[in-house]
Amino acid sequence: GRPGEEHYNPLGSVHGGYAATLLDSALGCAVQTTLAAGVGYATASLEIKYLRPITRDTGRVVAEARVVHSGRTQATAEAELTDEAGRILATATTTCLVLAAR
Repeated sequence: GRPGEEHYNPLGSVHGGYAATLLDSALGCAVQTTLAAGVGYATASLEIKYLRPITRDTGRVVAEARVVHSGRTQATAEAELTDEAGRILATATTTCLVLAAR
């Protein structure tokens, strides 16, 4: 993503929900790669740690996630949001419920 002023909160930086959305999306996509066709997932928990402020001057940010565990009923994953210089802006972990194929 490329954060801009349209993502700002009243304090003058990018709202934490922007980072949360990117991280949650990356985490979900990572979990999905471990599931069989027709099997879905739902986020049961999401924990974000904000390490640096994000502004329009931060430039492009990238969320990368990796699966820690993928089982029959739940999966866990972790992710980092970094700027173009590789600085970590935020980290996240998730636990997802694995939903049976319909």
